[in-house]
Amino acid sequence: MTLFSLIATPVVALAAALAFAAPAQAAMPARPALHVTTLDGKTFDLAAQRGKWVIVNYWATWCVPCIKEMPDISHFVATHKNVAAIGLAYDDSEPADIKAFLAKHPVVYPVAQVTLDKPLKDFDEPRGLPTTYLIRPDGTVAKHIVGPVTAAALAAMIGP
Repeated sequence: MTLFSLIATPVVALAAALAFAAPAQAAMPARPALHVTTLDGKTFDLAAQRGKWVIVNYWATWCVPCIKEMPDISHFVATHKNVAAIGLAYDDSEPADIKAFLAKHPVVYPVAQVTLDKPLKDFDEPRGLPTTYLIRPDGTVAKHIVGPVTAAALAAMIGP
C-alpha cells in the first residue's frame, strides 16, 4: 500500500460522508409562496400581492446595514403605489423587543418574525443580512440581493 492510498482513502470517505450529512437545500421556486403572520397579528400573503412589485426584506434588530436601509425601503414603498414590502425580522428576539425596535425605527410596511429554527419553506435562508428578494408583479423572483439596498437601486430595478 502506498502513502498516497493511505491518505486518499480516508479523505475520499470523509468527503462522501460530508456530502450525505450536509443538508441539501432545494432550489428556490421561480414563483415562491410566502404566507406569514405579521407582528400586528395580520396575515401577509405574497400571492395576494400579484400585480405589484414586492420587496421581501430579511433584516435583524442588531444589523446596522439593515437599520440604515429601512427608511429607504419604507419611503420607496410609500411613494410607489405599485410596490409592496414585507420585512422579515430574522431574529430570535422576543416579538415585544422587535415591536419596541420598530417603534424607534418605524416603517410603512408590515413586519413578520422568522426564527432560525423555523425558516420559510420557499425562500433560501439568508447567507448574510440584509437579504432582499425583489418579486415581479407576476410573482416570479426578479432579483436576490445580499447587502443593503437604496431607493436609487430599487428605482433602477423597478422603475421610477
